[in-house]
Amino acid sequence: MSVTAATGAPAAERERVARPWLLMVLACGAQFLVVLDATIISVALPPIARDLGFTAASIGWVVTAYTLAFAGFLLLGGRLADLFGTRAMYLTGLGLFTAASIGCGAAGGSGWLVAARAAQGLGGALLMPTTLTIVHQAYAEPRRRARALGLWSMVGAVGAAAGTLCGGVLTDTLGWRWVFLVNVPIGAVVLALAALTLTRRPRTEAGRRPLDVTGALLVTSGLVALVYGVVCFGGDGGAARGGWFLGAAAVLLALFLVSQAKWARSPLVPLRIFAHRSVSSANAVMFGLGLGYLASPVLISLYLQNVQHFSPLRAGLGFLPAAFAVMIGAQFAGRLTPRWGARRTAVIGLVLVAAGFLLLSRLGPHTPFFPSVVLPVALFGLGAGLAFTPITVAATGGVDPAMTGLASGLLNTVRQVATALGIAGFSAVANTRTGGHGYGLAFLLAGIIAALAAAAAATLMPGRTPRTAPDTG
Repeated sequence: MSVTAATGAPAAERERVARPWLLMVLACGAQFLVVLDATIISVALPPIARDLGFTAASIGWVVTAYTLAFAGFLLLGGRLADLFGTRAMYLTGLGLFTAASIGCGAAGGSGWLVAARAAQGLGGALLMPTTLTIVHQAYAEPRRRARALGLWSMVGAVGAAAGTLCGGVLTDTLGWRWVFLVNVPIGAVVLALAALTLTRRPRTEAGRRPLDVTGALLVTSGLVALVYGVVCFGGDGGAARGGWFLGAAAVLLALFLVSQAKWARSPLVPLRIFAHRSVSSANAVMFGLGLGYLASPVLISLYLQNVQHFSPLRAGLGFLPAAFAVMIGAQFAGRLTPRWGARRTAVIGLVLVAAGFLLLSRLGPHTPFFPSVVLPVALFGLGAGLAFTPITVAATGGVDPAMTGLASGLLNTVRQVATALGIAGFSAVANTRTGGHGYGLAFLLAGIIAALAAAAAATLMPGRTPRTAPDTG
């Protein structure tokens, strides 16, 4: 955050010219690790439950603990980056994430694993807001920045898609503990590289403002209550409890907005950022896309294992077409967004996502894997690859450089909240019907939401790709 505000300094300019590719390695490496860990666990849940004594009702906490901490602390993590600098928060977040991965891999009981997963989520929340700031730091020219954001978006989308594949391979060959331990060598290498590469920055005016403690507590507790409330609806007898938590979330988040507008001297989220049409519209569209796409690896994995009785490895391979399609779509998006604009590119991608989801609405107990699963999965993967880049460009472009970090924190928060809500909500829908038909219903709803997101992108997003204001010290 504050790093971006200071990118006009000569040191920052030298860093951009000297090693932008190295900064991209850091941004994309962290992005891949954090996003991968949200979905890699899906195919490993059955053996984890057997080994650590989880019940059918409690095993979901292995996923929920991570998403609760991640979604709840993202905005606070972005503000802490303002106070202490991108370098400090990158190293702290990645260090905590890597150490918590060791704790997950060594877990000797269910409570231990859930606590370690929550620590992983907290580390990811501290780390993730710094990645987009590093991308903006690496590339100043709009066209090159759009391509860099295309690569960043592709890595995130591929991480979500590759999670089930990596989880299946590791679970079948080395055991479920390596689903977590695989993060350790990667995290250690990236951590060492970051310590040598990222430089300390002078604190900007944004970094000198005091932390909005009240706002941080309200938004964090509100987001946690929101996600937990939705999760409760997916469990047996949890509807009443879920309703209470959703009500509490509405009150807490409403108080947060009031505090930002009226009470806070240095608000955590200055509401004026939503006056930027590109920021507000792109976040709304990202929420609609994230609900379905970011939940789809878990849904496909569970369908293939629970209904088609695939092994973890085969279930992981079932999402491989989406991973390849995302990479292809993101490569096109990095080139099309500067030419066609964010709106047109995003709409095309979202239409493809909606079409893929709607084709999957026909899932049932005897649906053939090819072509009835493979082709729709590849179709919505291609669309997601096309859509993520222009949405990211719109959400972080056109704002003052001092607010780029805030804009990236908002976008990441929306993505993670959408992921948590999508996994919890669509998994609950999938369990309402037997024989796999519940999964078809879940994808039908995801397709409708993606179509609405396409309509929102067509009517709300700006026609031209936003250009970030010139960097000033």
